[in-house]
Amino acid sequence: MIARAGGATPFKPPAAARESIQGHYAGFASRFAAFVADVVVLTGIFLLGLAAFNFAVRILTRESVHFDRSNIGVLIAYFAWVFIYFALFWGLNGRTAGGALFGLQVLTDDGDDVSGRRAIVRTVVFPLSFLILGLGFLGILLGDRRRALHDVIAATVVVYSWDARAARLRYLSYSSSPGTRPPGLTPHQPAHLSPQVEEGGQFPGDDMVPPRGQSGPSG
Repeated sequence: MIARAGGATPFKPPAAARESIQGHYAGFASRFAAFVADVVVLTGIFLLGLAAFNFAVRILTRESVHFDRSNIGVLIAYFAWVFIYFALFWGLNGRTAGGALFGLQVLTDDGDDVSGRRAIVRTVVFPLSFLILGLGFLGILLGDRRRALHDVIAATVVVYSWDARAARLRYLSYSSSPGTRPPGLTPHQPAHLSPQVEEGGQFPGDDMVPPRGQSGPSG
């Protein structure tokens, strides 16, 4: 790369850094990691709420509420909270805490945002994928649209909502070229906010969610 006279070396990330996984159907590993993160988050929130409730009950009645299998009321409250957690966040923007952490978003099978009703349906049928030794999740590994059983029933898909891999490669390319910055960025703008078209956008393929309003292949 030849530097321009009187100017900094123009920034041109490698081809791999211009690739994006945004819009592609999410795979099993990332979805499982997001689910584990969600379980940790929702359980932590529930335990904090239980501790606060236990503290209040202890002050008022001098009795304690313990989170164990013998306390049916606590178990019912926990599963009710699990339902509220997933239905609420999927209905708001298609992202739970785990989904946001790993760049995943739930959409309808034609690429639209998930409605509150569809989020409730997806949450209700979600446990079905765990039945029969988790065979309901085989579609994520074998299907062309990577849909589990609850995705098929609720007519939803899970896609990557940000290009983490490309952002990391762009950052490494930028770090290895001192005095340069990606085109189209101000000095204080993060690299992951650079325009996708300028860095080589991708057209939806078989492993990408179709544009909003267009239906994809059945599966």
